Amino acid sequence: MLMGGLERATDGSVMALGHDLTAMNEDALARFRRDHMGVVFQSFHLIPTMTALENVATPLELAGVKDAFDRAEEELGQVGLGPRIGHYPAQMSGGEQQRVALARAAVTRPDILLADEPTGNLDGATGEAIIDLLFGLRDRHGSTLVLVTHALELAQRCDRTVRLRDGLVDEADASVASAAE
Repeated sequence: MLMGGLERATDGSVMALGHDLTAMNEDALARFRRDHMGVVFQSFHLIPTMTALENVATPLELAGVKDAFDRAEEELGQVGLGPRIGHYPAQMSGGEQQRVALARAAVTRPDILLADEPTGNLDGATGEAIIDLLFGLRDRHGSTLVLVTHALELAQRCDRTVRLRDGLVDEADASVASAAE
């Protein structure tokens, strides 16, 4: 939440892409997120009165992108939801909703893709599929992926790990195997 500028630090600073997020006002933070970040939450945060297509097109529309719906449809196709673009969140499974959330986060081609426990509300097989999609989106768009997880098998797929304990860095740049011990 701090890295995404969604919560304020009580001390210190938060730097992203050379910008001090703690020095920005709410409007500047919103513009920074719009222009540079995609966020995937554990609980999806889809707008229930909007279709999958509308949910994914919204950040592009807010940024003034003229072909927002075409790009949103393409991104939904990339996550395997082309046939479901007209469905509302309540008409979709948890895994489908998370794929909509992934498409919404990736459609802007963000520099930074933040994922907070993206598999926390999903069964094992669906969670694995979501993670494959998340890493695929990262690779396709060239984004830096910052992932928060309690799942060791997911952390093992990352290039770098930082272990937090009680809100403080416990281990950084350690191998995941030794961090789990």
